[in-house]
Amino acid sequence: MNTSGQDLQDALAEALDADGFAVAGLAVLTARDPREAARALLRGLAGCGRPARAVVWTDHGELLFEPADAGTEAHRQAAIAAFSGQPLTTPEAPDVRLLPPGAADAGALVLADPGALAGLEPSPHRLLQLAGQRLAELFSMQRLQDAVKELEQAEQLQHALFAIADLAASDRDMQSMLHGLHQIIGRLMYAENFYIALYDPRRETLRFIYLKDEHDAGLYDPDEEIPVAQMRGSLTLGLIRHGRPVRGPSEDIMRLLGLPLEEGIGTPSVDFMGVPMQRDGQVLGALVVQSYKDGMGYTASDCAVLGFVAEHVLNAVERKRSQEELERRVAERTQALAEANARLQQEIRERERAAHLQATLYQIATLASSTQSDEAFYRSIHQAVRTLLDAENFYIALVSPDGSRLQVPYSVDSAGEERPERPLTRGLTEYVLRTGQTVLIDDAGVRALVAAGEIDAEHYAARTPAVCWLGVPLPGEDGVMGVVAVQSYRPELVYTADDAKLLTFVAQQIANSLQRRRHAEALQTLNAELEQRVQARTRELRREIAVREQVEAQLKHQVMHDPLTGLPNRLYLRDRLERALSSLQRNPEHVFALLYLDVDRFKLFNDSLGHLAGDTVLREVSRRMLECVRTPDVAARLSGDEFAILLEQGAQPSTAIKIAQRILTRMQAPIAVGEREVQASLSIGIAIAHPRYLTIDEILHDADVALYRAKSAGRSRFVLFDEQQQTAAMNVLEIEQNLRRALHQGEFVPYFQPIVRLDDGAHVGYEALIRWQHPQRGLLGPGEFLPTAEESGLIEAIDWHMYRLVCTHGAPLLAQGGFISVNVSARHFQYEDFDQRLLELLAETGFPPERLRIEVTESTLLADPDAVARLLQRLQAAGVGAALDDFGTGYSSLSHVHRFPLRKIKIDRSFIRDLDQPEAQRSHAIIKAVLTLAEALQLDVVAEGVETDAQRHALLALGCTQAQGFLFGRPEPAQHWAHTAGNA
Repeated sequence: MNTSGQDLQDALAEALDADGFAVAGLAVLTARDPREAARALLRGLAGCGRPARAVVWTDHGELLFEPADAGTEAHRQAAIAAFSGQPLTTPEAPDVRLLPPGAADAGALVLADPGALAGLEPSPHRLLQLAGQRLAELFSMQRLQDAVKELEQAEQLQHALFAIADLAASDRDMQSMLHGLHQIIGRLMYAENFYIALYDPRRETLRFIYLKDEHDAGLYDPDEEIPVAQMRGSLTLGLIRHGRPVRGPSEDIMRLLGLPLEEGIGTPSVDFMGVPMQRDGQVLGALVVQSYKDGMGYTASDCAVLGFVAEHVLNAVERKRSQEELERRVAERTQALAEANARLQQEIRERERAAHLQATLYQIATLASSTQSDEAFYRSIHQAVRTLLDAENFYIALVSPDGSRLQVPYSVDSAGEERPERPLTRGLTEYVLRTGQTVLIDDAGVRALVAAGEIDAEHYAARTPAVCWLGVPLPGEDGVMGVVAVQSYRPELVYTADDAKLLTFVAQQIANSLQRRRHAEALQTLNAELEQRVQARTRELRREIAVREQVEAQLKHQVMHDPLTGLPNRLYLRDRLERALSSLQRNPEHVFALLYLDVDRFKLFNDSLGHLAGDTVLREVSRRMLECVRTPDVAARLSGDEFAILLEQGAQPSTAIKIAQRILTRMQAPIAVGEREVQASLSIGIAIAHPRYLTIDEILHDADVALYRAKSAGRSRFVLFDEQQQTAAMNVLEIEQNLRRALHQGEFVPYFQPIVRLDDGAHVGYEALIRWQHPQRGLLGPGEFLPTAEESGLIEAIDWHMYRLVCTHGAPLLAQGGFISVNVSARHFQYEDFDQRLLELLAETGFPPERLRIEVTESTLLADPDAVARLLQRLQAAGVGAALDDFGTGYSSLSHVHRFPLRKIKIDRSFIRDLDQPEAQRSHAIIKAVLTLAEALQLDVVAEGVETDAQRHALLALGCTQAQGFLFGRPEPAQHWAHTAGNA
C-alpha cells in the first residue's frame, strides 16, 4: 500500500475512534468503481445525519449520476455550474461540495438540499475527503484502463484496415470479398446481422450488395437495382438521406428520421447502428449492423469504429467493382479482338480467294485477244479453271451458228468419254441449254430427270455415269450459246454449291472471251474485205481529189484576187502581212514597208464619166503600179479606189520612198477613157515595220494615218508615218473622248467679252465665248479643243449646250439693255430647222429673241448661200439679228454682203493690229471701205481686237463707233460683269 493508503487507514482509525463510522469508511476505501464508491459515500453521509441527493461525475464528457434517476435537469444545471467554477447561488439551488473538497481539478461532486452540507462536523468532512481521494484513484485507474482498451481497439482497428486493403487487392470475387469484410467487422463488434447498401444518386437507385441477417436473409438480390421510390419506409434510405451515423432501437431511429412506423421494411431490431459511406461530401451508401437480442447492443465507441471503417469499406468495394469492371471490359475487348481477328482472317482468305479469282478471270479475258489456235485457247481456259476447283473431267459445248447441232470444241475425260459433234437431243448438256440455269446433280438426280422425261434414256445409257456433274450455261448475245461442265467419277470428289457459284461466275468471263474471239475473227474477215474496198475507193478518191484541187486552186485565186484588176485582194494582203510580221518578230532585221494608196478625187470620175470609166481608171492605175514594183513585192487592191503595196526586200525606208516617187511620176501621164483623156493622181501613206507592231491592224492603221496626212497636205504626194503623227492622232482621240465626258459632266462654261461704244466706253453688248474647265489642265480656250470637236462632229452638241448656258447665265447682263452674240458653226446651217430649234430654246429659257445676235463667218455664208439666206431671214423676222464675223478674211469680199439679212459687220483683228503702226495706210483704207459699205447698207460695224489707245483713237478718227478687245475687257464669267455693272 502506498503512502496515500496509509493516510486513509490512519484517518479511518481516528474516525472509528471519534465517530464510529468504520463501516462507511471501509466501504468507500474498498469500492472497485466510482458508482460503488458513490453509493458508500451517500450511505455514510446519511448515517452522519447529513443526507445528500446524489453524487455526480463525468465520463468521456457525459454526466453520470448516482443514483441514476437523480439526473434531473436542475441537478444537471447545478453540476455543470459547479464544475465550471460558477456554482448557482439562488435560494432553491442545491448545496454542492466538490470531491475532494477544495480541489481545483475535482472529478466529482455531491449534491444536497440547500444548506444540508453547511457547517459539517469533522466526521462528515473527513468522509468527504476520503471519498474524494478514492474517486480520484478510481478515475485514474479507469483512464488507464480506457487508454489500454483504446490502444487495443486501435491495434485491432489497424489490423482490420490492413485486412480490408488486402481483400480489396486480392483476386477474390465481389461476394467473397464482401464476406471477408463481414468477418473483419465481426471481429470489431457484434455483427451477426450485417449488410452493405450502395446508392446511385444519378439513377436514384439502391443495391444491397451484401446482406446477412438471421430474420431477413434473401430479402434483396445483390444484383438488383431498387428505385428509391420503392424504399420510402426503409431505414437504409432514411440513413442515406440523413447523412449522419445513427444508433439505437429501430423504432426510435425511425422516429428520429421522420419515417412512418407502419411503412417500415424488414424485421425491427433491438439495437440498430448504421453509418453512411461518403465520398467528397456525397453519400454513396450505408454500412449497417443490428441486433435482435436484449443486452447485445452497441456503444458510441462501436459507432465511431464502424464510421471509420465505412470509408475503407467503400474504397474496397469501389476498387473491387472497378477491378471487376476492368476485367469485364478486358474480357469483352479480348473477345471482340478475337472475333475481329477471326473476321479479319476470314476477310483475308476471302480477299485471297477474290484476288485469285480476279487473276484467273483476267487470264481468261486476255486469252480472247491472243493469236493462239482454238485448241490452245480452250486448253488455257481449262488450266485456268483447274486453279479454282478440281476439273480433271472438263468440257465446253457450243451451239452451232444455225442452232441445230451441239459442237464440243474441247473435252478432257478420265473415263475416255468421247464427245463428237451431234444434233441437239435431250441430253444433260441440252437440259442446261433449255433451262439456262446452273445444274449441280448426282447420278440419282440424273435418273430422276430421265424418269421425268427431261433427259433421253438412251442418251443416259450411252454415257458413263458420274458421281457428281456440274454444268453452267454460257450466256451469249441471243441467249445461251453453250455449256461449260465438270464432273467427277470418284465418290470422294463431290462439288458443292460454292463450287457451282464459282464456276457460274467464271462462265461469264469464258462466254465474254468466246464472244470477243468470235468477233475478232469476224472482224478480221471484214477487214480483209474492207481493205479491198478501200483500195478501190482510194483510186476513185485520188481522181476526185485531183479535180477538186484544180477547182480549189481556181476558187482560191478568185477568193484571194480582185476580179476587176486581177490584183491580190485585202485577204491575200493580210495573209502576206501576217507572214512578214511573224518573220520580223523572229528576226528584227527582216524589215518591210507598207504603202497605202488612194486615187485622188476618184468619186469625181464616177460621178462625171460613169462607173465604167471609173473601172477603166482603176485598171490603168493597177497596171502602172505593177510596172513600178518588183516580182517579190505584192500590189493589192483593198476596196474601191484604195490600194496597198507590201515591200519585203530592200533597205527601208529608202526603198519605199523610191517606189512611191516612181509611182507618182508614172501617174503624171494622162489616162485614156474612151475618146477622152483624164488626169489621175495618187496619195500615198508609208509605214515602216517596227518591233512595236504586234498585229497587222496596227501597221495598216499607221499607213492609213500617213495617207490621211498626205491628202490633208494637198494630195498627189507621199507621207512617211512617224511617231509624232501617231502621238497627234492619239491626242486627237484622247481630246475627243474627254470632250464627250466634259459634255456629259457639264465642264463647259460661258465667258463674256464686252462690246463698247468707242466714244465713252459704255457696254452695248457682249460676245459669248466658250471655255472648258478641264479637271486636270484647268481653263482651256476654244482653240485647244474646237478643231477636234468640229472634226469629230461633237461641235453641234457642244454648241447647243453652250446656247442654253448663254441664255441662262447671260440674262442678268441685259438688265440695262444691250445684246449677246453667239458664234454659230457652218454645220448648223445644214439643217432647215435650225431657226426653229433656236427659237424654241429661247422660249424655253425665257431669253428675248431681239437681244440675241448670231455671228457667222464668210465661209459659212458661201457654203450654201440660198439656204443660209433663208434661215437668216426667218431668224431676223423673229427678232434675232446676224453679224458677219472676221470680215475681210474669207472668199466673199464685199460683193456678197448685200445678199444676206445682216445687222452688223465685225472687222477682223488682223486689220486692227496695224492701226498703231507708222505704216498703216492699207489697214486705214480697208477699214474706211468697210465703214462706207456698212453705212450704205445700214449695218453696224464692230472692230475686233482693240488692245491700245492708239488703235481706239484711230478707229474714232475713221468713224467707227463700236469695238471690243482686251483694251475694254478680257472674257470673264457673267458674275464678273454683273458685279462690275452693279458697282458702276
